Amino acid sequence: MTLIVEEAADRVVWRLDRPEVRNAIDRELVTALHEACAAVEEEPRVVLLTGTGPAFAAGADISQLRERDRDDALRGINSKIFDRIHRLPMPTVALVDGYALGGGAELAYACDFRIGTPRTRIGNPETDLGILAAAGAAWRLAELVGEPLAKEILLAGRVLTAEEARAAHLLNEVVEPEDLLAAGHRLADRINARAPLATRLTKAVFHAPRAAHPFVDDLAQAVLFETEEKQARMTAFLDRRKERRS
Repeated sequence: MTLIVEEAADRVVWRLDRPEVRNAIDRELVTALHEACAAVEEEPRVVLLTGTGPAFAAGADISQLRERDRDDALRGINSKIFDRIHRLPMPTVALVDGYALGGGAELAYACDFRIGTPRTRIGNPETDLGILAAAGAAWRLAELVGEPLAKEILLAGRVLTAEEARAAHLLNEVVEPEDLLAAGHRLADRINARAPLATRLTKAVFHAPRAAHPFVDDLAQAVLFETEEKQARMTAFLDRRKERRS
């Protein structure tokens, strides 16, 4: 087993479980992640993604990567699963302890939130191995941290410390390792306190291409305006305000 899945009604924890290779991402793990995605697509929940041991994911499995050829690259083995994770209906949270390098960093970038620890180290050393970061970092990282820092990471091999990643807003929060999972659950609690369909549609609208706006915003809002939850939540808000004024 390369991925441990812990399910709850409103969230699921995915734990990369290859500690002997610092949770390096191999084909078996990619297959397991596809299966986990299918379950969450069928029953949308918040996803907390973490690793076993003192590493998130040290990258792709180099022993497998060395044997891949042109056709393997064109199949997009890692890029497809990271894109699928990015498109999951509810928010995803990467809990990054220790190293998140190469494919491990790209997996973290694909998530909506990232929480780290003081020992987090995140970067993309692919060019040192004669390849590029082809599973999202080459374009997604600039969206997250801006072009100058993204180029320093991608082209000059800079590895960010937790403090640097937090300053660049690549990490939303930094906590002690023993509090990492609890911090993820606290964020999941905040997300789940809100209307689930509103959260799902907000994420979808956020990632819609610019040309789709404002039509996609109006369309999503039209759906939400007709829900019972919108009526109930707004009525409760107005009732609370009335009570405060009385």
